[in-house]
Order: sequence, then structure tokens, then C-alpha cells
Amino acid sequence: MAPEIERLINLLSKLPGLGPRSSRRAVLAMMRRREALLLPLAKAISEVATAVRTCRTCGNIDGQDPCNICGDARRDDSVICVVEDVADLWALERTHAFRGRYHVLGGTLSALDGIGPEDLNIPGLIGRAADSDVREVILALSATVDGQTTAHYIAEKLAEAEISVSGLAHGIPVGGELDYLDDGTLSAALKARRSMDANDGEMSKN
Repeated sequence: MAPEIERLINLLSKLPGLGPRSSRRAVLAMMRRREALLLPLAKAISEVATAVRTCRTCGNIDGQDPCNICGDARRDDSVICVVEDVADLWALERTHAFRGRYHVLGGTLSALDGIGPEDLNIPGLIGRAADSDVREVILALSATVDGQTTAHYIAEKLAEAEISVSGLAHGIPVGGELDYLDDGTLSAALKARRSMDANDGEMSKN
């Protein structure tokens, strides 16, 4: 096997969901369709590597900073939807059920993995929530232990602010991650969101 092909297989095998066997099949498929697939893919990857950047406002990734969502004057400035990562933002955008702003934390609190508040984009959220235009913060975090721990931590930090803090409700199974849920379930969860009580960690209906 040519070293160039072997290197490509090794790199692809590091991607989520792709092991060595799947990577070999993918590389063979690209090689067989060099003009229609391999060369356009190589160009697209090069363009993404040089053009895409992280939005300094919300943490989204886009071809511009601020991103298209932050720069869209038609979005509702009064509501900020907090997500763990960009994949969750994309999942919620697919539903077309939310027209406010986003804030990407970059992960969740995890004592096991040594991830604390200082490792996430929580200070940026607190700063944005202090804006007089913001009336609600939606904590759209996964229904996992780490996700809910993060949600309650943020709710406590926002307890003194005169804003509503809510979380996703119906349709999100315990242990569920947003990126794996269908659009209908996500839409229902957004519409049925509940306010969060930072004192006892319970959620109550609006």
C-alpha cells in the first residue's frame, strides 16, 4: 500500500464512527471516483481549513465572525439558547423552531474528566445574560448526568439576574444527547421547555 493512502486511512480512522475497516472502504470509494469525489472533497477540506473560524460571540463555527446567526438582525436578541457544542446548535437549527441567539459552552462539567467551569465558555454566557435585552436563557443541554449538572450550575450563576432560566422538557429521554434526536422531538422539547429552580435543582412548568 502506498504511504500516502495509508496515511489517509489512518487519519480517517480517527474520525467519530470510522474505524480502520470503514476508513479503508471510504478511501477505496474515493479512489475509484477520483474526479467526482476525491478531488472535490480535497478542495472542500482545504477551503474549510482556511476559511472557517469560531464566532467570538457565541462559539459557533462559520465562514465569518460574527457568524451568520449572530449577524442576523431578524433573530430575537431577548432569548439565548445554551448548547454543549456546535453539533447541538446545528441539530436545533434543523428544526426551524428557534429564532433567538445561541451560546456554545464547548462541553459539560465533568469531575471524572477534570472539566471545571473555567474550562467552558460559561463566563461569556454570564456576560451576555447581563445585557438588558436578554429576558430568557434556555439551557438546551443533554439529559445526561454531566449535562444536567452543568445546567444546574449555570442556573445558580444566573439566579440573581432578572431573567427567566428554562430547560428542555418533554421528549428528551434520560441520557439522551441532542444531536441524536429527531427534529420533531427537539421542536417539542423547545416548545414545552420548563423554568429551572436553581435552589433545589428541580424543573417546574412555566
